[in-house]
Amino acid sequence: MSVQWNEMIVADARALRASEIRDLLKVAERPEIISFAGGVPDPKLFPLATFNDVYGDLTGDEQAGRRSLQYSISEGLPGLRQWVTDDLAATGAVRDIDNILITCGAQQGLDMLARLLLEPGREIVLEKPSYLGAMQAFSMRRPSYVGIAMDEDGPVIAELDAAFAKGARIAYLSPDFQNPTGRSYSLDRRLTVLETARKYGAVILEDAAYCKLAYEGESLPSLLALDDTQGDPDAGTVIQLGTFSKTLAPALRIGWITAPRPVIRQLVLMKQAGDLHVSTINQEIALRAASKLFPSHLETLQDAYRAKRDVMLNALADFMPEGVSWSRPQGGMFVWLTLPDNINSRELLIDAMEDAKVAFVPGQAFFCDQSGINTARLSFATESSERIRDGIERLALLIRRKDNQ
Repeated sequence: MSVQWNEMIVADARALRASEIRDLLKVAERPEIISFAGGVPDPKLFPLATFNDVYGDLTGDEQAGRRSLQYSISEGLPGLRQWVTDDLAATGAVRDIDNILITCGAQQGLDMLARLLLEPGREIVLEKPSYLGAMQAFSMRRPSYVGIAMDEDGPVIAELDAAFAKGARIAYLSPDFQNPTGRSYSLDRRLTVLETARKYGAVILEDAAYCKLAYEGESLPSLLALDDTQGDPDAGTVIQLGTFSKTLAPALRIGWITAPRPVIRQLVLMKQAGDLHVSTINQEIALRAASKLFPSHLETLQDAYRAKRDVMLNALADFMPEGVSWSRPQGGMFVWLTLPDNINSRELLIDAMEDAKVAFVPGQAFFCDQSGINTARLSFATESSERIRDGIERLALLIRRKDNQ
């Protein structure tokens, strides 16, 4: 008798669905496709020369090289955790090294926090729209999603308050240059979000993946920085996720969780049971590269992405027909497109790929309630300025044609 695999796989695993973004990337890699689909850094901006130096320095030092190839502690290298602690302190978020856990990218952080905090039926509040990768991580625990609307300043507080009043005690939020919309919270809204969470004793999971990719405007404190714990490493409302994937290189797979010590202690046990620790050599390389590169490399990234963003925004203004609107992000990698109500972005994508040779991500995938059928995410990060303008013009012509049918 053969194994009945559908019966063997547990319900938590069956809750997972394929990533629309990952599937798109397979097609968008064809050279004739102008891709606004992938939310990935521009590989031309990876600091190869610095990585060449730090790898050589590390492996050329016999003692350090051998140490970097050995097992390490589950919390993460003390030097790297101290770097994160110092970097947070520079932004006003004063925490202790024991408040930091190094993870295999921020995505592992999301997965670990889902396994720590969620269970079938437990409610978690999400922005509408929200990061698809977070929903994938959360969905394996089969929670109940509570979507709340956003305006230009952040989450609609009346809806956040109502969600907490009905029993939700966890909210996943992205205050800076959100994936997928590129929007950021105002300072007043950040303070009110924190005040609302404290009112109900709720936990905020703050995704800070794009916070260093700021191109203009005032630099605002994170929710973590505003969550004053009076120096108590065991207290706090905010758990923050950070990463080097957008500022150094995704392949390092170096992220971190900043959380009160009781949370970190439990996560360390989960890390020990899962993969023991993040790659020692990758942690060492990340520490050495960040120490050499920041802040100058951040300025290089900001200049490059700002220029691409401006090209996309100008092209949208030049070519898009009446009835189409878009976000104007002050940082990050994304512009959020809202189409006329009669256009389904999933259907538009099919024609865009076949006829216009342009790829994007339909917005519906980012909504926990599967709304947003007339929205789309455009990334300006990887294409050249010339191809960005060309791709937007092609897409605009297709939208104009669709809208007139």
